[in-house]
Amino acid sequence: MQQLKRILIVGGGSAGWMTAALLSRLFEGLYEVQLIESEEIGTIGVGEATIPAIKKYNELLGLDENEFMQRTQGSFKLGIQFVDWWRQGESYIHGFGVIGQDLGWLRCHQYWLKMRAKGRASDFANFSINTAAALKNKFMRADPKLAESPIGHIAHAFHFDAGLYAKFLRGYAEARGVQRREGKVADVTLRGEDGFVESVTMDDGEVIAADLFIDCSGFRGLIIEQAMKTGYETWTHWLPCDRAMAVPCARIEPFTPYTRSTARPAGWQWRIPLQHRTGNGHVYSSAHMDDAEAEALLLANLDGAQMAEPNRIRFVTGKRKKIWNKNCVAIGLASGFLEPLESTSLHLIQSAIIRMVRLLPDSGFDPATITEFNRQTDFEYERIRDFIILHYKATERDDTPFWRYCRDMEVPDTLQRKIDLFAANGRVFREDDELFTEESWIQVFLGQGIIPRGYDPLADIKSDAQVAQFLGNIENVIGKCVDVMPAHADFVAKTCPA
Repeated sequence: MQQLKRILIVGGGSAGWMTAALLSRLFEGLYEVQLIESEEIGTIGVGEATIPAIKKYNELLGLDENEFMQRTQGSFKLGIQFVDWWRQGESYIHGFGVIGQDLGWLRCHQYWLKMRAKGRASDFANFSINTAAALKNKFMRADPKLAESPIGHIAHAFHFDAGLYAKFLRGYAEARGVQRREGKVADVTLRGEDGFVESVTMDDGEVIAADLFIDCSGFRGLIIEQAMKTGYETWTHWLPCDRAMAVPCARIEPFTPYTRSTARPAGWQWRIPLQHRTGNGHVYSSAHMDDAEAEALLLANLDGAQMAEPNRIRFVTGKRKKIWNKNCVAIGLASGFLEPLESTSLHLIQSAIIRMVRLLPDSGFDPATITEFNRQTDFEYERIRDFIILHYKATERDDTPFWRYCRDMEVPDTLQRKIDLFAANGRVFREDDELFTEESWIQVFLGQGIIPRGYDPLADIKSDAQVAQFLGNIENVIGKCVDVMPAHADFVAKTCPA
């Protein structure tokens, strides 16, 4: 068994520097790690919203959360508000964390469904501290000493400036030995006998060899696709959006602790509040709306003064057929693209790095190791894909051709099974280590109008009076907790002002 010696990361941005930072931390100098990037090649840089899993990444790096927030103009995120997705004029929040508490064998939502069938249920948002706090623009971190209280179960993620985050991680990685090489890759050399990557040639003629190559070159897939011709699996028949425009505007009050996604005639618009500005973008289908109309719609719906010209992005939803091919692993946009509807872009970078470290090869690159990496990665991509498709499929909108197409389209069998099961008795089961929890699926199912025909029969073990008291207590306690929480703006100003 021969150890790897040199690891080369091709490309910077969030993917490159997240990879470099974590490898520099976990490998403790065992391997030589080098990163190539060019100042001339811009990054997409719109991955500004995250999910709670990012905290695990930051903990692995040993980052101080307040310093990280200060350095990236960060704000806190309790969930995502979806406006006009089910019907125009309707909205709901997909909040992180728990929903109420279990009673006996069943989850809280089963008792809510029982009361709803009798016309006695209040707004489902009242049963999650994350959603209730978000709607009042309140925030605090979970207090582990209050494990019996909803305050002990607040789950949060972040919004931050992706460019500042990459810069922050670059400093971290370089301080731990990662060598940065400025310049463009002009050519990639593959070994004749087996097609493994041997080296890259820089635009000034320097040849850089390595044992393991990590392709963070963005949509181009400089090594994984342009050189290795790995192939791409396209999912545009389920996710027809293929364009995005991003533009910052001035921050306004209130300072919301959530991302907002507003459905538009041929896609949706994001709104991400940061300390120094608000990030906005319009994701749309070019088959249903032209670029000029999409830009006009975005700019007409900013809630602050426009601060820059729109950044235009073209993409094809899907993934590489092999995200690890021979001695090349693709991370970030080089591996595939799922639109940022549920803020999974940075998570997919993080999970790929951790999965690669857990399955780190020696120089023999055993095929079983690579196959297992690809199996786990494919599963994760497909389940996230299904969750995003659900938002489009479960709609009653028929006001545009785009929404009629989404409503009427066939969906993957893996998603249809989940929809059918939930529609019967409100049941949902998390498979293996799929990213989104049962609570996430429940909130989106209900928020998008999939109301089960029945509820779990075991809910009838409790009388109507007992269920009403149980739900009333949860609602009452969450309401009192939210009342004592500080405003999001005050919490940020006190703990982590940029």
